[in-house]
Amino acid sequence: MKFVTSTNILVFNITQFFPSLNHQILLLIIIKARFDLKISHFFSNYLVERKTKYLWNNFSFLFFDVNVDMGQESALSSILSALYLLLVFYIFEKILKNLKILVSFISFIDDSLLISQNKFFNISNTNIFCSYCIIFLFFKYFGLVIEQGKTEVFYFSRSQGAFNSPF
Repeated sequence: MKFVTSTNILVFNITQFFPSLNHQILLLIIIKARFDLKISHFFSNYLVERKTKYLWNNFSFLFFDVNVDMGQESALSSILSALYLLLVFYIFEKILKNLKILVSFISFIDDSLLISQNKFFNISNTNIFCSYCIIFLFFKYFGLVIEQGKTEVFYFSRSQGAFNSPF
């Protein structure tokens, strides 16, 4: 029996990625990364315990909390989201390495791919499944949710003729 390499790809999307970032965790990441204290202080004021008040002619409202999310259109959103995901991906990569799960991971901020190649389809499929379960739990821990309705799996094979996955 001749075996050919199969490639399995799982594509997933993070639901409401930018609004879901936990500002407290992001601030801890910035501090842990040992940025200058001025930068850490700026983000502590920028991200958490924000307050505002409205003025209308001579009438003034009291200050109130506006712990709003980090909008996708924010100039800092791509930088801050990359810092946020960097920690998740670093831990994820270490766990996969320790478990000897051979999966490549590519992320485009809120869209991500898990890629597994093996000459045995079931091994490649198992690697994808296990790594997806791990990243799913990590995202949940960090306050992120995978949008299940947009999750897709693709199977590729170098075998000649029609390829029907057993799943």
